Amino acid sequence: MATHSIQKVSNDGIGYSVVDLNDVRHVFAAAVPRRGHTLQQQAGDALRTIEAVIHEESARGSIIHQAVFLADVGQIEECRRIMRDFYGRELPATSYIPQPPCDGKLLAIEALGVGQGKGEVEIERVNEQIVISRHNGIAWAHCAQVLPQNSADGVHEGALNAFNQIRSLLGSVNVRFDQVIRTWLYLGGIVDGEGPTQRYRELNRARTDFYRDIPFLTDRLPATCRGPAYPASTGIGTEGRGIMMSAIALATERKDIMVVPLENPRQTFAYDYAERYSPKSPKFSRAMALSCGHYATIFISGTASITHSETQHPGDAAAQTHETLDNIAALISEENLGRHGLAELGTSLNGLALVRVYIKRQADFATIRQVCEQRLGELPTIYAVADVCRPELLVEIEGIAFSRKAPAEHFPVAGSGVFRQNRRS
Repeated sequence: MATHSIQKVSNDGIGYSVVDLNDVRHVFAAAVPRRGHTLQQQAGDALRTIEAVIHEESARGSIIHQAVFLADVGQIEECRRIMRDFYGRELPATSYIPQPPCDGKLLAIEALGVGQGKGEVEIERVNEQIVISRHNGIAWAHCAQVLPQNSADGVHEGALNAFNQIRSLLGSVNVRFDQVIRTWLYLGGIVDGEGPTQRYRELNRARTDFYRDIPFLTDRLPATCRGPAYPASTGIGTEGRGIMMSAIALATERKDIMVVPLENPRQTFAYDYAERYSPKSPKFSRAMALSCGHYATIFISGTASITHSETQHPGDAAAQTHETLDNIAALISEENLGRHGLAELGTSLNGLALVRVYIKRQADFATIRQVCEQRLGELPTIYAVADVCRPELLVEIEGIAFSRKAPAEHFPVAGSGVFRQNRRS
């Protein structure tokens, strides 16, 4: 099995991971405010914490993608002004997600920074919706906060419009939609009715219609890849009734970079789900693995307590969380990566650098957090209240994992600055 080379720190809702990959330092941070009562005060506290982490890890001014989770949809515009004032010209691609943080704060922030290591990094900040980072002959396009142009449209029309906007935004920086490797589809009232059907089913119908003639990643797929390739994805509920999307695309001319859609041996392929779950099945891969030499980056889709295609442990939040983590462990395991042609690049839950945990019922937060902390240890984690795509599912977890074939390098002791005190044992 591959070794891990991830530095992690987590304490009291604040955490970060550092991964040195291909001579570039990647920093993943999650911050819940520790002080303040107003949105301005709490946002400032969380932003200063992330700024301290990024500065400590020699990646100042390098945040390229940010997700802001908000308790009140009515505060999105105020939050946007706060972010613009704080970052100025260094504003990352930012999504404002109406999902209340589970700990009762007004917001929580997840941020990705890419800093100078031995390799050079170039960051192009086109606007607050799209930011490009370039290093080692690779361009990563981060596309955020994409909304339908007409909020009165139904889910199918609105989702098609949002997909088309992502395509236009990427096209403006010479990136194609078929180079997308990861998407997030946020839908208010996800399990509610939409005429004679359900809103999530209409979202899947739109995704199927839009993806129909898109040959995803054909220049990156291994010859052994069987079946269709779709981006890793999370389809999750939000407050309100809106639609919002974000995406990451990969563009490179390098011949040594391969992208492999991963399926889970414990689960039916999502795009093969029976019609009773959705007449147009969800078109996504359980994960997308990017391999480059001795390294692998694994984008893990939203994962729940489902084996084969059936929900497990209805009504039991702890058991569903364990089942979900078992699914993720199987998905990123050495056995599964080897099955997909990526021998020696599998990993374990220790290989995770960041997770988001979506919890249907606020009352289950303490139970689910206890299981996650027990199984995942020190790991930057966002916990947000959000409806999951089936009424009986109580939790959904997504994340990003890293592995490498070579022996892990020695990292300095984490938390030398802002996290030195009160580090969780």
